[in-house]
Amino acid sequence: MAKDDDAGDIEKSGEDAAPEGEAAPKQGFVKKLLGNKKMLIIAAAAALLVVGGGGAGAFFLLGGSKDAKGVKTVDGKPVPPPIVAPQVAFYDMPDIVVNIQSADGNPAYLKLGVALELTGPDEKAGIQPLMPRVVDQFQGYLRELRVDDLKGSAGVLRLKEELLRRINVATAPFAVKDVLLKEMIVQ
Repeated sequence: MAKDDDAGDIEKSGEDAAPEGEAAPKQGFVKKLLGNKKMLIIAAAAALLVVGGGGAGAFFLLGGSKDAKGVKTVDGKPVPPPIVAPQVAFYDMPDIVVNIQSADGNPAYLKLGVALELTGPDEKAGIQPLMPRVVDQFQGYLRELRVDDLKGSAGVLRLKEELLRRINVATAPFAVKDVLLKEMIVQ
């Protein structure tokens, strides 16, 4: 019996001991965090990392200061924007006239004037010998179109995308950046 009494005294002598029949009180997250030094140090380090990282990111992303008009300044003097001419070249293709299909069987014609946007002036000379292949690709595609395919901005966008795809296939070593429509007449 003496052994049982000693064991009971040891269990009840702890700080968290509750009277018999009652459960130990639950600790909340904040109480647990503040009570444990290791958790407190980890939480403080994480908070410092988040605040410091946000400040460093804002400093590097926003760079210089801006005045009231939104102009970037360094030491009170406005910084001019860099003036760099884009390295592009335009190649004007000859106008293409094709007959297209109409819903009622009446003849319809499409006249198309196109300029090609190239990445540099040196590609202009490289694409020149490949132009018969490009015109052939255009003729084959345009003859299959219907008048309804060209209606609206969505039709024009589809036409430009398809022409760009076909040009890049036909001029394989050279890349065409964009197809610019100079003239498009459906009659």
